[in-house]
Amino acid sequence: MQIKISTTLPCSTERVWQEVQTTKLLLYIAYPLVVFESVKPNIFPEVWSDKSYLVRMRVFGFIPFGEQWIVIKRNITEEKFELLDDGHSNIIKQWKHLITLKQTPEGFTRYTDTIDINAGLLTFGAWLFANIFYRHRQSRWHKLISKNFNYE
Repeated sequence: MQIKISTTLPCSTERVWQEVQTTKLLLYIAYPLVVFESVKPNIFPEVWSDKSYLVRMRVFGFIPFGEQWIVIKRNITEEKFELLDDGHSNIIKQWKHLITLKQTPEGFTRYTDTIDINAGLLTFGAWLFANIFYRHRQSRWHKLISKNFNYE
C-alpha cells in the first residue's frame, strides 16, 4: 500500500536538504510517536551516508516495536533532491520511504513523503499508522522551521 503526503515548507530547498540528511532531524520529527535507538552504541552518524543502519524502535517511546533496517540512498538532480530509506524488518518486509524536495516558484520547498508498505497481514494497520506518523512528521517540520531550526 502507498501513502503520499506533501506540504510546503517556508524555507529554502537547500536548507531543508541539509537538515534531511541529519540524524538529529529524524529523531526530532519522529518524536514522540516513534523513538529510534541505535542497536550498536554510537551507530547514528551526524549525517546519513548511503549505507544501512540497524535501529530499534519504540512507539510512544516505550512500546517496543523491534528492529528495523534504515537503508539510505540519496539522489540529487537539477529539479529535485531525494532521500530514500529502503527499510525493512522481520515484521515489515518493505517500508520504502522516499523524501522528495522541490523548490516552489516562491523559493520555498515542496516536501513530499511517499511511503510504500508491505507487512503481509499487518499491512493495513501499518498503513494506518504511517498516515498518522507522516502527518505528525510534517507538522514537526513546520514547528522546527518556526523555531529557526532550534532543536531544543
